[in-house]
Amino acid sequence: MKIHEKGMYLINNSELTDDVKKVEALTHSKPEPSVAAQQTIAYGILKDHNTSGDMDALRVKFDKLTSHDITYVGIIQTARASGLEKFPIPYVLTNCHNSLCAVGGTINEDDHMFGLSCAKKYGGVYVPPHQAVIHQFAREMLAECGKMILGSDSHTRYGALGTMAMGEGGPELVKQLLGRTYDIPMPDVVAVYLTGAPVPGVGPQDVALAIIGQVFEKGLVKNKVMEFVGPGVANLSVDFRIGVDVMTTETTCLSSIWTTDEKVEEFYEIHGRKSAYKKLLPGEVAYYDSAIEIDLSKIRPMIAMPFHPSNAYTIAEVKENLMDILHDTEERAKVSLDGQVDFKLTDKVRDGKLYVDQGIIAGCAGGGFENIVAAADIMKGSSIGPDEFTLSIYPASTPIYMELVKNGTVADLMATGAIVKTAFCGPCFGAGDTPGNNGFSIRHSTRNFPNREGSKLQNGQIASVALMDARSIAATAANKGYLTGADEVDVTYSAKGYYFDSRIYENRVFDSKGVADPDQEVKFGPNIKDWPAMSPLPQHMFLKVVSEIHDPVTTTDELIPSGETSSYRSNPLGLAEFTLSRKDPAYVGRAKEVRAIQETIEKDSCPGEVSEEFHQVIHKVKETFSDVSRKNIGVGSTIFARKPGDGSAREQAASCQKVLGGWANIAFEYATKRYRSNLINWGMLPLVINEGELPFANGDYIFLPEIKKAVETKADSIEAYVVRDEGLVPFKLTLGDLTDTEREIITKGCLINYYRSGK
Repeated sequence: MKIHEKGMYLINNSELTDDVKKVEALTHSKPEPSVAAQQTIAYGILKDHNTSGDMDALRVKFDKLTSHDITYVGIIQTARASGLEKFPIPYVLTNCHNSLCAVGGTINEDDHMFGLSCAKKYGGVYVPPHQAVIHQFAREMLAECGKMILGSDSHTRYGALGTMAMGEGGPELVKQLLGRTYDIPMPDVVAVYLTGAPVPGVGPQDVALAIIGQVFEKGLVKNKVMEFVGPGVANLSVDFRIGVDVMTTETTCLSSIWTTDEKVEEFYEIHGRKSAYKKLLPGEVAYYDSAIEIDLSKIRPMIAMPFHPSNAYTIAEVKENLMDILHDTEERAKVSLDGQVDFKLTDKVRDGKLYVDQGIIAGCAGGGFENIVAAADIMKGSSIGPDEFTLSIYPASTPIYMELVKNGTVADLMATGAIVKTAFCGPCFGAGDTPGNNGFSIRHSTRNFPNREGSKLQNGQIASVALMDARSIAATAANKGYLTGADEVDVTYSAKGYYFDSRIYENRVFDSKGVADPDQEVKFGPNIKDWPAMSPLPQHMFLKVVSEIHDPVTTTDELIPSGETSSYRSNPLGLAEFTLSRKDPAYVGRAKEVRAIQETIEKDSCPGEVSEEFHQVIHKVKETFSDVSRKNIGVGSTIFARKPGDGSAREQAASCQKVLGGWANIAFEYATKRYRSNLINWGMLPLVINEGELPFANGDYIFLPEIKKAVETKADSIEAYVVRDEGLVPFKLTLGDLTDTEREIITKGCLINYYRSGK
């Protein structure tokens, strides 16, 4: 793999070069980078969807929207509070996260009935539980070449099918539901130039992990579009392309797009939607801001060790340097887990080989038809054995499951001792197949963050996940749990053909065809609650630091845990009780204490009634800023994290802080655009401080004078003071680039307030 951090030209989708003279000789022209950049596929699609008339400042309207059952209730409730009357574009509500309806009494199925009633009332599509995971349904039924889809799940990626898709927090979908736009600067476009073909045993997860391992830490593609080009694309099946594409989320890129060909056309034809196909290629000479060259024939079976997809090695490397890599992983875990438990992997070594406790092939990454067929080919005639090792397989949709039943694949898998289950995202986010304490799981899924598999540090539990391709998981299963790469086994792959049965969806999916029924009553279960009232930005602000996190990266799973908490996603106050529960269990109590001060101020009472500490703080500030009074201040909490927001698009990572009285985050940088957008849409300040400068600590109060004016006037820096007994200690913060709309959302207090004000 070769990385080009400078601009590169692609000639006729076949040759990548930075030699301008070569480009001139081959094309008999002298292309300017700014002109040739308009020849990328990404530029063309964004231009078609931009409503601003300015390609440097995009205002995008999407063609379709999609959400699942831990996000759509909050989204629709926000939109309803903001004036929703009808879904203006197709909006698909899938049910693949809280599918089991096994936690919290009736609340999960109550959410589903809410979703079905809203699909009827507002003119949407409702996909019942176990029919399909969100992204597989989108691939089968929504994607179209040259179109754009916005989803509330971070793995909204359909680039392999010619659809530019983005995963964002719920408020961005609310904007689309209310006829507004997705506003971003024109992103850089990175060419992912493929040559060669994968060797037997290498699958899409291997290619994806190889890419993530090279680009994540460098931030090479952060908030950019990855465009897959070059002659190697033709050597990949569509299922293979999809498997690579969905994992681009883990690079922190904004979106992805691929060239399309007759294989993509065949995919659409198989699914009864041939008209959705259009050939997509970059122009004769296209310019990319940077590029990644990959010879697919050089990729080998990979494994991403805990606790991040970028912690990637070849399986051969791990086996050759087993104790060193396991020890290094244990050392890294001390940072990720804050030393809360004694995490060990070296004790998984038996007779010099790494033994794993569990294998999972599931969801939008692993549950594809070809992955499961290949796994069955490798395992046919073997046994997973009667020891600790277990294997569960979740086809990504019921149509895939049905075909696997018809062609005998399910029977072959079950004969080995594997269990084949229905379409469900649970293993990917900690709501199914949680390993035993100290368990080590290998998974063809999307993420392996700490405790994402369902264990709980606060209860002294720890388990861990390594990401692998389905083929190597199958090889390991056939070897009864001992780590094995798929290139180590001798197998003839059957390459069975896929046949899609449309009757499954025709018989079960509710599709309004875009026709709303205003008379339909929305069904509310007792757990579905409205968003609490949120105050506008005050003239002056006091922030109390209530959590301080120094991990290199803080994931959204750590900000608001997944798993069983998903059942409370429709109850803002109920869910907020879990905020940072696995990272900083004292956070919620500290935040509530600060919220109580703000509530006192809103009642026009003296804040000293609930906090003598704050009474002393405000008097110290008044010594310098005499105009400060309870009439013009706000009091909120903030967390500090070095780089928060990697991972899921879930808006609750921000909204839970907000409903607990959070008014800001302070960070050296934000891991993703989507998390920063979530903060803004919930009226929180995405503050940035220079790395290495940290004049405050957990428990300190920070005073931001004239913060509202600073936001409104687009101040380059924010004046801030740490409040000490001996006086005020000044320092500087910044907000980064904000659109005029984002500034107004922050000053109004949140997106709901912004729309209620008539915007």
